[in-house]
Amino acid sequence: MLERVAVDLAVVAGLGIGSYRFKALDAKGAIAAALLGLSVMELGGIYPFAALLAFVVLGVLATKYKFREKSKLGAAQGRDGIRSWGNVLGNGLAALIFLAFEYFSQMDVFWAASFAAIATANGDTLASELGKIFGKNPKLITTLKPVKPGVNGAVSWAGEVFALIGALIIALFALPVSTDRGAMLLAITIGGFIGVNLDSLIGATLENEGITNNNSTNFLASLFGGFIGAGLFYLIA
Repeated sequence: MLERVAVDLAVVAGLGIGSYRFKALDAKGAIAAALLGLSVMELGGIYPFAALLAFVVLGVLATKYKFREKSKLGAAQGRDGIRSWGNVLGNGLAALIFLAFEYFSQMDVFWAASFAAIATANGDTLASELGKIFGKNPKLITTLKPVKPGVNGAVSWAGEVFALIGALIIALFALPVSTDRGAMLLAITIGGFIGVNLDSLIGATLENEGITNNNSTNFLASLFGGFIGAGLFYLIA
């Protein structure tokens, strides 16, 4: 038991230090990521941790991709793409909450919720960061009027494709945790995809009104994405 915890601590500490050195996170963000990663590993084991790690790696790559071009458009992630603890919690806290419910209930529906929350975060990051480059003529999700890339609530066909791909990637990590693999794959992918679009909807409404910020918008979207994934799994499993 102690040996396993020591190994887990070493792994998440190494990842936290690595994310800081590669300028993906600042110091507070790296500490928050390490604590979140350790909690996820202790509650859910290797598969949700691997999904979360995939999200981090893909998010960093997507953020850094053509960063100068996004900066010229005024759509680049602030602080040169370096994120902090608020962003870590905004993207990962909902998944951790669902994992806690799974840990105590041992119900597959909470696996679906946990991975759908991560799928929402991953799909949203890929859609946002890559949609700014490949998306043509983005439109506001509430009015479908043309807007500039990077505007809260902006959507494009390319962004929707990346959102679906991002959700599907995370769903693959959930296949070993349930015998209802087809239902799990479908529920997480659809839940994550809908969660991404809810993120855009919240951004276009609550965030633009100053009621939420980027981090709380991400948290709400991943929470709703998790609930949708759980509901779909319950219905089709």
